[in-house]
Amino acid sequence: MPADQTTAQPTWTTERIQQLKLHFEAGLTCREIAAELGVSRNAVIGKISRLALVRDNGGDARRVVRADAARDPSRPRPVPKLRRRVLRAAPSEPSSSVVPLVEEAPAVIENGCSLFELTKERCRWPISTPGADDFCFCGSRPVEGLPYCPGHSRMAYRVASSR
Repeated sequence: MPADQTTAQPTWTTERIQQLKLHFEAGLTCREIAAELGVSRNAVIGKISRLALVRDNGGDARRVVRADAARDPSRPRPVPKLRRRVLRAAPSEPSSSVVPLVEEAPAVIENGCSLFELTKERCRWPISTPGADDFCFCGSRPVEGLPYCPGHSRMAYRVASSR
């Protein structure tokens, strides 16, 4: 074999697998295990998956509480911050007591613009197929804090139906 070629060493030796199992059982995060072993976090996650290792969630009260809360239908589920902002801005079903912040006009493309003309003050909804001659972005005025105009915001952010 020529001197300039090196043979690839296996990433997961028996010794490293044993260290991985010990660190995993000790409760270290994948990032911490990766730093200890000198491999990437994704390599650790992949090996844990292939070895079918499972953590005992007894020590992680935060996850247990969330799992219990998800199973209890009487308790309201937490709504992520972005979703709350979208729901306030573009409600899917009009209510008599709620004044919508988004006008109920359909999405109209009057100000089509190219990628180079896009700014935060223009709707980023793509029109047509990328690469086609008529491809552009909507370009209308977006809802404050969102990337799309009112019509496209209603299309992009739909509320999941409740069970």
